[in-house]
Amino acid sequence: MNSWRLLVHCADRQGLVHRVTGVLFRSGCNVLVNHEFADLETGRFFMRTEFVGDIDPQPILEQTRRELPDDADVRLLQPHKPRVVTLVSREHHCLADLLVRHVFNELPATVSAVISNHPVLQDFTGKFSVPFHCVSHEGLSRADHESKLLAALKPYQPDYLVLAKYMRVLSPDFVRRYPGRIVNIHHSFLPAFAGARPYHQAFQRGVKVIGATAHIVTDDLDAGPIIVQEVMPVDHSHSPQDLARAGRDVEQLALAKALRLLFEDRVFLNGNRTVIFD
Repeated sequence: MNSWRLLVHCADRQGLVHRVTGVLFRSGCNVLVNHEFADLETGRFFMRTEFVGDIDPQPILEQTRRELPDDADVRLLQPHKPRVVTLVSREHHCLADLLVRHVFNELPATVSAVISNHPVLQDFTGKFSVPFHCVSHEGLSRADHESKLLAALKPYQPDYLVLAKYMRVLSPDFVRRYPGRIVNIHHSFLPAFAGARPYHQAFQRGVKVIGATAHIVTDDLDAGPIIVQEVMPVDHSHSPQDLARAGRDVEQLALAKALRLLFEDRVFLNGNRTVIFD
């Protein structure tokens, strides 16, 4: 029997879980895992159901939509590996972690290519037999650079872009081309220490924990919906360089967790927040 994921997001109503699972029951399907959440503040309902069944998906979709409020967003998917393009600049640690996971099938996605605005990581990327493209920003306006970046992305038709220490701010026009499909790792426990040099900001503030935040990219810098945050303790003996060195491990962990959740369809956007079913 085939495996499926049914994803539902709509206005909350009484009996929605019964209505959705009833469609699956009447279709001869077997529910394996079910998560649901009703946000009382916003009146929104979220549901993720894994099930098996030999079905024609279109009738299931139509029957499910008839059982739900008119605003329902319903998706019926089979588990698959989305296509990912990773954007980087000079730092290697997050890219290295993702490529190792990719090679050993620990990442539920396919890394189709790596694109950078510097050539520094080309030889390293080549060791993993992943295509590398250098799209330099030198001497170009942001609009011209992003035009070249889009041209490099076009052959790969990525489902997601992963900013693995890509140290360029993307324009709102670029972000709108991939709504909800660009993931960034920020080296700070947002919303604290947004922007540049967060470890130096953390040092000046005398923090006792440092963190990393993986989030969806929006028009607002470092303010998109948060997927995963990780922290680790530090103390007065840590210099800004020590904090940055320790933070690299936290960044890798946060990004890998966030991508697994996203690629397994466990992340729902709820305004500028997320609902995570893990």
